[in-house]
Amino acid sequence: MAVYTHLGAEALARLIGEYALGELISAKGIAEGVSNSNWLVETTKGRFILTMYERRIDTAQLPFFLGLLDHLAAKGCAVPATIHDRSGAAFRHVDGKAVALIEFLPGVSPSVPTAEQARSAGAAIARVHLAAKDFDGNRTNDLAPADTLAILEKCGAEKLATIDPELPAILPLASDLVAHWPQDLPGSIIHSDLFPDNVLMLGGEVSGMIDFYFACNDAMAYDLAVTHAAWCFPEGTYDAALGHALVAGYESIRSLEKTERDALPLLARGACLRFIASRAEDWLDTPPDAQVLRKDPMEFVRRWQFYDDAGREAFE
Repeated sequence: MAVYTHLGAEALARLIGEYALGELISAKGIAEGVSNSNWLVETTKGRFILTMYERRIDTAQLPFFLGLLDHLAAKGCAVPATIHDRSGAAFRHVDGKAVALIEFLPGVSPSVPTAEQARSAGAAIARVHLAAKDFDGNRTNDLAPADTLAILEKCGAEKLATIDPELPAILPLASDLVAHWPQDLPGSIIHSDLFPDNVLMLGGEVSGMIDFYFACNDAMAYDLAVTHAAWCFPEGTYDAALGHALVAGYESIRSLEKTERDALPLLARGACLRFIASRAEDWLDTPPDAQVLRKDPMEFVRRWQFYDDAGREAFE
């Protein structure tokens, strides 16, 4: 369960008392999540999600992340708004750790998305891109291709080969990708991690997008490519219906420029590189006896190969 810190009933009641949310009724730990402790909190005024930031998130950046949620929610995007305390603060500290309350949104994350859901997700991310254009916060993408290549190079070819003998072959391909990475595509603030488990659905419609803790300023088409790579291989093989629906949903809200459409195959390989690198790093950093299911980076190597072979056809 993703609850690393225990908060007793008294501590939780004191915390909720700092908000105009009525009295605490219950708080239940949430199993999902890796980096933070999460609880589903119910008070006499409704349900909320409580997050305690444990690791991997620089709390100095919380004003950006939580301010972005408030900005997008105010513009009608399907994201949870931050609940501010009685003093107006978006987050507080408990035992030296930052905590925040956000709005609870109903819905279920799809394990095997349908084309209807993919279309809705594409439209939802396009709405975020447009709504975020006038957000006054800025955050550099610290997982851009050059950064993720550096992660792989730090791992080293010898250690990468212990994961899979074919994995080191990605290194020269990644270097070439970084050398040709486009720098002038239309930008906004992007989610950059919109896997299906970060989307809540009610039937075929998006009811919520969560976990904006990788959000940053970058190319909008790159965010679409990340989502494409994350959504369109439900059984390990490309599902053309999902790919078509996702792009069509996006373009129902915001049309892609020609330069963006031409760049999509390269951007998708860049998305794959990010997840190859993060999975390889986690694989090598996880002790063999740890009770953690390590994710295979070769899954995204195969997706890279698909995008290399398919080119623009993957997005039409």
